[in-house]
Amino acid sequence: MSTLWRMSSHSFDPDKIEVRLTKNDAEIEAAQRLRYTVFYEEYGAKPDKEMKRQKRDMDAYDAITDHLVVIDKGCSKGLDTIVGTYRLLRQSVAEEHGEFYTSHEYDIQPLIDSGTTLLELGRSCVLPDYRTRPVLQKMWQEIAHYVADHDIGMMFGCASLHGTNIDELSEQLAYLYHYHLADPSVCPRALDERFVDMNLHAKKDLDAKKAFMSLPPLIKGYIRLGASIGNGAVVDEQFNTTDICIVMPTAQITKKYLNHYERVTQKIMPTKQGKAV
Repeated sequence: MSTLWRMSSHSFDPDKIEVRLTKNDAEIEAAQRLRYTVFYEEYGAKPDKEMKRQKRDMDAYDAITDHLVVIDKGCSKGLDTIVGTYRLLRQSVAEEHGEFYTSHEYDIQPLIDSGTTLLELGRSCVLPDYRTRPVLQKMWQEIAHYVADHDIGMMFGCASLHGTNIDELSEQLAYLYHYHLADPSVCPRALDERFVDMNLHAKKDLDAKKAFMSLPPLIKGYIRLGASIGNGAVVDEQFNTTDICIVMPTAQITKKYLNHYERVTQKIMPTKQGKAV
């Protein structure tokens, strides 16, 4: 799962915000504590006994993933300056160690069969005061760097709608199904035992603009970057969320992020086929 964002109007100095990969275990533990604060204390996820004792959200994937962190250098609280995080799992690492996290909820074989290099995104969260467009943009800029450095052709992962009442989420799910369903050649499908039908309203009955605006900011950001959605939602009782699967070829990242990366590094972003854009 990855948390929904409620955008904040809190002001801080964007020039003091740094986004980078963690450098040591202490920073990973700080990211885990941040995830606990957001997922469990803010959004009502259910921790196991050890998570509750340590106040850390943690699982076996933390040892094999790269951890992107957002740091407010304008604070002077040591590791507590980590205010956001994203977890990144490359295909080569997932294959070496077993599987992707998303495979617990979705059949992602179409993505694996696509022949492009995959990157799984997950465990995204940011403290409330930092849920702003400048922070989100800086995170995406750094992800664009990572994508180019590792020749990633396709990104994917679970994103979340808050809550598990499907009736309350039906218009959002139907909108995503009718307007943003992934191409069949790369469309993940929720596992049969967890499949929740998203086709809950006819397309003609939806107010598309209203439905889009009601989505969590992180999911809206994915869609604006060219993402599509897998078939079927999954209820995650532990995290008190309803998950969807995001699919995003890196060639569809907006030109804004391509230009930023190329200006900084003089490298060219890969397309789905691994050729220059």
